[in-house]
Amino acid sequence: MDVPDPKYVKAEDGAYIAYQVVGDGPVDVAWLFDFTGNLDCVWEYVAEYEWYSSLASFGRLILHDRRGTGLSSRDRPVPNLETRAADLRLVLDKVNSDQTVIGAYYEGLSPGLMLAASQPDRIRALVWWHPWPKTTRAPDYPWGEGPEEIRTAREMLVHWGSIEWALDWADTQERANGFRPSQDDIRWMAKATRNTCTPDMAAALTEMWWQTDVRGLLPAVQTPSLLLAEEGESETGAVADHVASLMPNATVERVPRATRPRNSAEAATWYRPYRRAVEQFIGLAPHAFATDTVLATVLFTDIVGSTAHQAVLGDHEWKELVEHHHATVRQALHTWRGVENDTAGDGFYATFDGPARAIHCAHQIRDAVRSLGIEIRAGVHTGECELVDGKCAGISVSIGARIAARARPSQVLVSQTVKDLVAGSGFTFQSIGEHELKGVPEHWRIYDVA
Repeated sequence: MDVPDPKYVKAEDGAYIAYQVVGDGPVDVAWLFDFTGNLDCVWEYVAEYEWYSSLASFGRLILHDRRGTGLSSRDRPVPNLETRAADLRLVLDKVNSDQTVIGAYYEGLSPGLMLAASQPDRIRALVWWHPWPKTTRAPDYPWGEGPEEIRTAREMLVHWGSIEWALDWADTQERANGFRPSQDDIRWMAKATRNTCTPDMAAALTEMWWQTDVRGLLPAVQTPSLLLAEEGESETGAVADHVASLMPNATVERVPRATRPRNSAEAATWYRPYRRAVEQFIGLAPHAFATDTVLATVLFTDIVGSTAHQAVLGDHEWKELVEHHHATVRQALHTWRGVENDTAGDGFYATFDGPARAIHCAHQIRDAVRSLGIEIRAGVHTGECELVDGKCAGISVSIGARIAARARPSQVLVSQTVKDLVAGSGFTFQSIGEHELKGVPEHWRIYDVA
């Protein structure tokens, strides 16, 4: 197969994102890298070459290196989830893909999930091979890595990009699959890892994965989704079933387990049932998908003690203060790409397409209004929202408002969902416990954001 050279698209902040388009089939398939990512290296590995070639044989395959890795700008901090989703959207816009099938292994689909939930009209279908919405164990998630596995992984990261790392990888493959990768494969893994990123970025990405939990997104993903798991793999199958229970339009398909490929002939055979499942699923997926719900992050703010301020200042000076407050809030919304939905007295309700921007916006407002002699409280929540006259409504909006009402002066509170989605954004969270929210079912864990 003729593989064209990668190209670049420039993001708003100046980062260059490397992308590649292979094939010219009638269906656009954007496959996202999970562990190793370098557009020059992936085609050198037999198994990767066979898989990407199979996708490009029936569709237009779109690949890209996430920022901080591969051929994309390396002089960037670890990208959080909404940055990765924004870069994915940038690449799709660049290649004029507006009805895209997005696929990935393991954690790699996370930005595709966010894009499908927030802009469902442009995503045709999702393919999630061995879905992992969360990589560490929790009381309500008995799969993934525990403390011992995390400790071992941290020790391995010291050798990232070296032959020692590749040998550790080969040992893992041998234990899991019953045979050891070839010496050529081991050398390729060493090369692929150091061409993916430097050891510090590898450590930062891994820590971010351990902190991320995208299960809060899944109920908002209405897009038809195929979850692939191998027969006989109880853990990945159980996770796939768990994920499917959270997604409205997900189907689990268990593919017959086969020996892992050791050469090109075996790779082609091993990938055949996966290709058949993906191709059949895409053929059945609708060309356009309409929904009246979207994923959104809601931000509520209001002035603390507004009645007392008004009594002290009088109506005229209070009116001027409120006008200055409103101008300050709107400037922050403009900076962080928030959309003003409603203003009532001294309170604002805005929506964002990413939770980190909403938190940054709340912090900017909090700090800026102090010069006016006032303080605000703020609450942030991410969830599925109903679209009513083009604006977000529903229980997620009510949750955001209830969280804001619990905040103290100059405090920004967020839901558990928000915390789980902003790993890598540089925030520090302190739990303030579980709370009942008026009119909202269940108890909600709330966090203070530093």
